[in-house]
Amino acid sequence: CVTRWSKLDTTWTGVAWRDFVKLIDVDPAATHVMAHCDLGYTTNIGLDVLDDDDTMLAHLYDGKPLDAEHGYPMRLLVPKKYFWKSAKWLRGLEFMQGDQPGFWERHGYHMQGDPWLEERFGW
Repeated sequence: CVTRWSKLDTTWTGVAWRDFVKLIDVDPAATHVMAHCDLGYTTNIGLDVLDDDDTMLAHLYDGKPLDAEHGYPMRLLVPKKYFWKSAKWLRGLEFMQGDQPGFWERHGYHMQGDPWLEERFGW
């Protein structure tokens, strides 16, 4: 988490990102995705980041359907980034040519959000 705590040993189930993108027509010029969620929340993620073994569109958490707290009806799970990048309440995906800031990024959070590099804030 951006506040330096983590919850380990969680189990998420869903559709692997790599399987999902095989089923849709992605513009070859696209480099990033904007995840659109309830209440106008958005977050930006590079397609190169999403192309990872553990990235998924999750619909189960610890074997149970997602509840509102964990992102019902679907969550974009990006485990190698700070969890504000794992967008809850997912409603749509916008494939973009170039990067644009999402909700938290417009409010000072880092565009990449890599926890290993402590990329919390963009300033």
